[in-house]
Amino acid sequence: MAKFDCNWCGKCCASFGEFIKIERQLTERDYYCRYGITNEIFPVHVQPEFADEIADDFIDSDPKEADPARKGCIFSRKNPAGKGFACAIYPNRPAICREFECYRMLIHHPQSGETRGKVIGINELKTNDEILAAIWKEKIAHIPHPFNDTHASLRNATGAGSPAVHGHDSHILAHIQDLGHGDDKEWVSAVITILAAHGYHGDPVE
Repeated sequence: MAKFDCNWCGKCCASFGEFIKIERQLTERDYYCRYGITNEIFPVHVQPEFADEIADDFIDSDPKEADPARKGCIFSRKNPAGKGFACAIYPNRPAICREFECYRMLIHHPQSGETRGKVIGINELKTNDEILAAIWKEKIAHIPHPFNDTHASLRNATGAGSPAVHGHDSHILAHIQDLGHGDDKEWVSAVITILAAHGYHGDPVE
């Protein structure tokens, strides 16, 4: 299995602003937050290098009102140690963030050794390989997935007026249903077999 390698792009946090909100400040670095999907309250402890800017943002916001300008998570910040973004509460981030992997399978071309595609969400393929894209569309995209049966339940998960589909919908759904990679192993096995028959290697992320 492939090892998930985070490149600090911050895309996984880019739309969690509508779901993770600070409700109350307890100390200079401690807050109570609410996770909008399940309505659960959880405590967080902000890392010292981000304490001032998180406090300033919270003071300037109204936790009772939605901020249409904020799409990203309030705890997602420019990485002070290098490129990309960092999480201000990384050591005690909520479970949905701990479990998130922005891709769940790498697809390699065995002869060249190149990575030709990444599988994200339930069964979406990101690739620039036209042959692989055609194989996926014709042979794989229609294969029933165990998450699909309950996928529609997410559409109103955040209440009336919510977007019909969210960028992390399959990941959020899996979190709500307490599902993991092991719950779709038959689907993964079928995908790997089809890819192999067409000269590609599917490498699930551990």
